Amino acid sequence: MTGGCRVHDRFVEQNNEAAAAAVTVADDDTRAALLADLLGQVAGCFPRRETRQTCAGMLNGLLMELEDQNCWTIAEAIGDRRPYRLHHFLSRASWDEELLVDTAAVWAAARLGDGDGILIIDETGDGKSSTDAAGAARQYSGSVGGVALCQVMVTLTYTASRGHTLLGRALYLPDSRASDEEHRELTGIPDEVMFATKPELAGTLVGHALEIGIEAPMVTGDEVYGGRDLRRLIRGLGLGYVLAVQSGHQVTLGSGKKMTVASAAALTPARAWQRMPTGTGTKGTRDYDWAMIEVTADDTPDDQDEGHSALLVRRHRYTREVSYYRCWTPEPVPLSRLIHVATARWRIEEDHQQSKQTVGLDKGQVTCWSSWHRWTAMCLLAYIYLTVAAALEQRRDTEVNDAAELIAVTVPELLRLLRGTVIPPPRRDREHVLEWSHWRRQHQYRARKAHQRWNAYADSVA
Repeated sequence: MTGGCRVHDRFVEQNNEAAAAAVTVADDDTRAALLADLLGQVAGCFPRRETRQTCAGMLNGLLMELEDQNCWTIAEAIGDRRPYRLHHFLSRASWDEELLVDTAAVWAAARLGDGDGILIIDETGDGKSSTDAAGAARQYSGSVGGVALCQVMVTLTYTASRGHTLLGRALYLPDSRASDEEHRELTGIPDEVMFATKPELAGTLVGHALEIGIEAPMVTGDEVYGGRDLRRLIRGLGLGYVLAVQSGHQVTLGSGKKMTVASAAALTPARAWQRMPTGTGTKGTRDYDWAMIEVTADDTPDDQDEGHSALLVRRHRYTREVSYYRCWTPEPVPLSRLIHVATARWRIEEDHQQSKQTVGLDKGQVTCWSSWHRWTAMCLLAYIYLTVAAALEQRRDTEVNDAAELIAVTVPELLRLLRGTVIPPPRRDREHVLEWSHWRRQHQYRARKAHQRWNAYADSVA
């Protein structure tokens, strides 16, 4: 009997593998059609056929398996003889990069949306080796490990039950760079662009998302975005929020007493805490203790009702570490709803990590304001395609995956499946490789000589 069971199990396993392989082959056409649909949607952003073709080529290059992602490596991989076409595309060509991002965002929300989406705001950094790039300065960024020379972008993620993706970004321009006229001129920062705080940039991203038709009744973010001005702006847009605040943040209780959120949490009786699941990770369900405390709103716009304001407190089961969230909704909502919004925030961190890993969001070796926005627009276009394609397959293949004992396809795994099928392989014929090697070495030789001449001149007039 034991031998018969092994044969049966092996037969089932082979059938499952065959079924999974058949689904994968059929998926190639579906994935190609989805990419063609997205490129068709954004075609109107390009007034010339040549720029539309360059967009498609660069998108392919961003998704290819390359040692690094920049204009040189992408141009070589997609078969260009030199990087000049991509340089022109990112700097001087006539096309609308912001319309491209908006069009792709609407396309993604239409496929991921379920009528109950959440907008997530955060920021991420990109380490730099010099201050030549627009906005580059010594500043804090958690993604680069503290204070370092970097660029910082404020980002917006849309999440719903079907999946999540990045929808927008804004380059943070520190006050020291915004007021530096030489830096502005060298990097092409427009005259109308002035210093804006990260919460102000986040508010602009949220407001713009609503303008282009993204439907999401709630906003969430970390402590950077828990200030009164942004909360008031979000309410003015007709949205609710669950925004983290620091332990010293002041609230007014329903009794009229003012205190810090840490003090309010300390006064919460044991019976007010509820242990509730907040999602499932690779090691199982994550449970925290939660409490909701009624507080008085301090951010009510002049033409709006008080609504329902609360302090949400999360306590780790073992370490007892506590986190705090200010919440507001126009109508009463259960504790579970606020917890759902608060715990959605990690998805933007996943988007940061995966967009850098898969499409090179932090790899663009561009220095000017316009080039930065065009590079990141193309990266968002590629990432939106990956995340939407993965989300659609995850939703469709749940039963097949369970039967075949497979986890749902992830964004990095989907990219591996796309390469060599939907995405063509990099050009690697000997003649092409040698031509690029000759050009690179010649370019680097001339650049070295130019630096030497400049340094010699600088020494002579010092």
